[in-house]
Amino acid sequence: MSIIEVKELTKYYYIGRNKKIVGLENVSFNVEEGEIYGILGPNGSGKTTCLKLMLGILYPTSGEINILGKDQFNPEMKKNVGFLPENPYYYDYLTGPELLKFYGRLFDLPEKIINERIEKLLYLVKLHEAKKLPLRSYSKGMLERIGVAASLINDPKILILDEPTTGLDPIGCMETRDLLLQLKKEGKTILLSSHFLSEVEKVCDRIAIFHRGYLLATGGLKELIDRYNADGLEDLFVKTIEEFDKKGEK
Repeated sequence: MSIIEVKELTKYYYIGRNKKIVGLENVSFNVEEGEIYGILGPNGSGKTTCLKLMLGILYPTSGEINILGKDQFNPEMKKNVGFLPENPYYYDYLTGPELLKFYGRLFDLPEKIINERIEKLLYLVKLHEAKKLPLRSYSKGMLERIGVAASLINDPKILILDEPTTGLDPIGCMETRDLLLQLKKEGKTILLSSHFLSEVEKVCDRIAIFHRGYLLATGGLKELIDRYNADGLEDLFVKTIEEFDKKGEK
């Protein structure tokens, strides 16, 4: 069952009167309930633009977005979505529990529910022992994990993560990967934007490859590797982009 449907989504950015930059061009894909769906692409490929359109942060030039049976601007839909941006900003002097309480109040959750979820989430992301520390003393990996906890405070059905492993060391990447797999087991649907191919290969059920605002390929990893006669995800990634660029040169 498709929990997210994107149909012919297009976003243009206009500079001056006559110059148009393609953010996304006629993009369509579906995300099934309970899967981890990876959005891949080099910097500037349209990954973040796509996520912001889905979250209603940007307005599309054209196209449709359907999430949980509602459009991207519906407040009821947003209650069931958690989001972790690529470069979140936190107040340095808050502790982890204080940050989570702040986000819980944004969702207008009862105080009792907020406190119960804070305890559960701190254990989930392995930060319970650091709950008295201010965020300014957190490592990069700890900040990434408290960000994931904050995106889960509303107990969302869908979790959207934009580059969650950027800047993490191998241990931090492994911890984030294990956390995503655990959340999938708990029934979460996860949309993961990343350019770290090795991490995507280990967690994603299906992927979409973006380049210059266009969706080049989407499907199961094995299916796409066979289709492009690739040696693995990295080879698949390079081949799809090179094929697109060659067509553009003709």
